[in-house]
Amino acid sequence: MAHTRRRLLRVQSPKPAGMAKGWLDAFVAYAEGECHLAENTVAAYRRDLEHFSSWLDQRNIPKLSIRDLADYVTWLHARKLAPASIARHIVSLRVFFRYLQLEAVMSDNLAELLGSQKLWERVPKVLSVEQVTRLFAAPGRSDPCWRRDRALLELLYATGCRASELSNLKLRDLRLDEGFCACRGKGDKQRLVPLGVRSIEAVRAYLEHERPKLAARRSSAPEWVLLSYRGRRLRRERIWELLKRYARRVGAPPEVSPHTLRHSFATHLLTGGADLRQVQEMLGHASIATTQIYTHVDPARLKAVHKKFHPRA
Repeated sequence: MAHTRRRLLRVQSPKPAGMAKGWLDAFVAYAEGECHLAENTVAAYRRDLEHFSSWLDQRNIPKLSIRDLADYVTWLHARKLAPASIARHIVSLRVFFRYLQLEAVMSDNLAELLGSQKLWERVPKVLSVEQVTRLFAAPGRSDPCWRRDRALLELLYATGCRASELSNLKLRDLRLDEGFCACRGKGDKQRLVPLGVRSIEAVRAYLEHERPKLAARRSSAPEWVLLSYRGRRLRRERIWELLKRYARRVGAPPEVSPHTLRHSFATHLLTGGADLRQVQEMLGHASIATTQIYTHVDPARLKAVHKKFHPRA
């Protein structure tokens, strides 16, 4: 069956010369139909490669040189993209070129030669505990769904969830009486994350007072925890918008994002003495090297560890 799908994709794929858009569509179909990648992963590939297609213009993909690809990275920098976004664009290009190698469009994957920033070496921005407290108090009774928004903020910080994970959180994933929830991350891997008393209280207030009204606006009972004003699943884009709104309200840094609360979650746990392996499990990181980024955030903690364990500290 997989061989048949590969053959169909080849038949439907366009000729390589000057037809990047066609190859992009074929690659997305391949990623969805044969690789079974997550919806958000496929969407991210498409967004990144649409940028590449815009830059490509009349250039011929098989004839691109490493100098051309370096010019593409320069073009991304000129668009004021963040370093993390540029690194992701390069990864997307590598995966796309591997697909083109499978389709015999190109023999060499020059994108492998492009250097990308080692994201684990970057120190993430975090909020202080005081800033987090002010942020959680930002939604008020004058806001249309203030209990939902408080529950949203509490869950982001309590679980370290990504925005997409929180958007897809379902009622069956909540175990409020036991004090934890089940999060589904990349690759649909499930992890269990404890919930604190305050986050449980905020979620229960929302479930009791607001969610039933939102759910009643749909003909069938929605399964997601966080619902929009019309009773649909609260999209991750909307989660970003709401967080930005409340961050502005309390004077938090303008670059605050759901990932900022994820970074803050991990950093505050480590600062409090949590084991790195435990934090890795709660974040859903496949490699502990990714989690180790947070050990660079708090120099005071490093000094304390050094003083405690080094024989000549």
